[in-house]
Amino acid sequence: MCGLLAFLSTQRQAASAKADVEDALRLMRHRGPDEGGAWSDDDVVLGFRRLSIIDIERSHQPLPYDDGRYWLLFNGEIYNYVELRARLTEEFGATFQTHGDGEAVLAAYKYLGEAGVTQLRGMFAFVIWDSVERTMFGARDWFGIKPLYTMTTARGVYFSSEEKSLQALSGTTVQAEPAALQQYLTLQYVPEPAAMTAGITRIESGTCFTVTPDGALTTRRYFRPTFPTEPVTDTAARWKEIGDVLADSVRVHMRADVTVGAFLSGGIDSTAIAALARQHNPKLLSFSVGFERAGYSEIDVAAETAQAIDVQHITTVVTPDEFAEALPLIVWYLDEPVADPALVPLYFVAREARKYVKVVLSGEGADELFGGYNIYHEPRSLRPFDAMPRPVKRSLHALSGRLPAGMRGKDLLRRGSIPIEERYYGNARIFRDDELGLLRTYDESISYRDVTRDHYAATRHLDPVTRMQYIDIHTWLRGDILVKADKMTMANSLELRVPFLDKEVFDVASRLPVEQRVTRHETKYALRQALRDVVPAHVLHRRKLGFPVPIRFWLREQLYDWARAIIDESGTDRLIDKDAVRALLDAHRVGPLDHSRKIWTLLVFMIWHGIFVEGRIRPDVPAPSYPVSL
Repeated sequence: MCGLLAFLSTQRQAASAKADVEDALRLMRHRGPDEGGAWSDDDVVLGFRRLSIIDIERSHQPLPYDDGRYWLLFNGEIYNYVELRARLTEEFGATFQTHGDGEAVLAAYKYLGEAGVTQLRGMFAFVIWDSVERTMFGARDWFGIKPLYTMTTARGVYFSSEEKSLQALSGTTVQAEPAALQQYLTLQYVPEPAAMTAGITRIESGTCFTVTPDGALTTRRYFRPTFPTEPVTDTAARWKEIGDVLADSVRVHMRADVTVGAFLSGGIDSTAIAALARQHNPKLLSFSVGFERAGYSEIDVAAETAQAIDVQHITTVVTPDEFAEALPLIVWYLDEPVADPALVPLYFVAREARKYVKVVLSGEGADELFGGYNIYHEPRSLRPFDAMPRPVKRSLHALSGRLPAGMRGKDLLRRGSIPIEERYYGNARIFRDDELGLLRTYDESISYRDVTRDHYAATRHLDPVTRMQYIDIHTWLRGDILVKADKMTMANSLELRVPFLDKEVFDVASRLPVEQRVTRHETKYALRQALRDVVPAHVLHRRKLGFPVPIRFWLREQLYDWARAIIDESGTDRLIDKDAVRALLDAHRVGPLDHSRKIWTLLVFMIWHGIFVEGRIRPDVPAPSYPVSL
């Protein structure tokens, strides 16, 4: 787990950019405190920050291969690297100078070419420079666990693990991209491949790319999720298959030359991962976080779970003042705004975990693969609307618009009267189009449908629940869940691994029929059945709660003045009607309607703008409390 920064010159003048790249690389020191360095030739500068996890004494990067023909920058972990190295040795006579996984990536590219990417089981974002062909090749992992940003300037093409390093190299003033801002206010994150900073984009998940000094960047998708569902004739056998593949995924995710711990909430996903990990490390440490407010902490359930699966447990409690004080620093680490309040406690629990371990396992991805979100019940509840003629639906839609805000049944009528392509665009829905009047740059030609249109077109043949999962894999998962997981753990130089998001696990999950995923009363049905002997009974059938954060109360109480000050001091007047934001905050304070998520989304953007655009907010970035090589 590391930070990479690559530059490909269009004029064979890369050496002149080496000092700039090294300076920008320092902004990612938290991603790799163990060592750093850069290598260059006439065409490229390859910069790297390393967090040493596997083959600590070797596998330094940039990593050469084949007598220096190939050079690698690699962020992530390849969990089948042992098997892949053995296969490449047997089939092609590949030789290795290290014991790490990075060299397996290089050998796979040398002997298998672009197809080598599909042999990688893990999380990764990498760049390979072929100094003979003068070609740069790279890829990002199947689900988008590891980030990769890109930027093209007059000097050449850049790739980076973090946006802030590219901002430093852009040579221009940072500006928010208006279309990205509008999508952010709708979704609470900027959807791929866009980024909030104008001129910067992202390599999408499941994509590889090629670029040469005299050519444009070309991308190709090597992974498109498919769901070849098949009937279950033997439920016990299918549930065993799920249990076996998940156990194997945890086994390979435990491969490390450092201590591995686990995040543990009160839910089935993290509990399953921790319980399976304990089979490989009886002294496993687990970590959880919560709040002092009743009803907004799963620490007690997590502690009970830790005792039941016999793992040591360490907890962290976050106060409202700590929450607010840390936010500017957290947004700096994020690079771009993500308005998911759960990322704040994640930052704190990661900071605590880093005192004890260098790697943690977590349960992200189970909901998208196995059908875990409560919203997946919606197609069943809206089924009566399916048989209604279109004129009736139009009438119901019009009626829903006339009902008072917050009235019971209003949203059911609205959602039941429109097609799935209009009503579902992922788990986060903050501002609807008709609520974006406070955005001064609002453009009615920009819509959330731009984000989901191609995904819905690719899934016309699938049932509604599967289509919703497909949308979430391409939006919510990679835009919110995995961004906060990567950025908040790497802020603390902690590697996070997600065993559910494994291509072998997905292969099994994708074949489950919808009735094995979502039943009338339960989500993740097959997964729960598969884990009956792994997960304690008090966790197995708990309803999914997400990660509750009490911002609804805090913005009315302890954090009202703090929020008002952020709005008043923000220099976003050209973009946002601040009077409308103040009115929204005051309406929330008075009640009864809850506007907290809308307010939080605006506050996070204002802080981002204050840091990266205005330069007015300067977070005090702490030096790591562990040894760092400069």
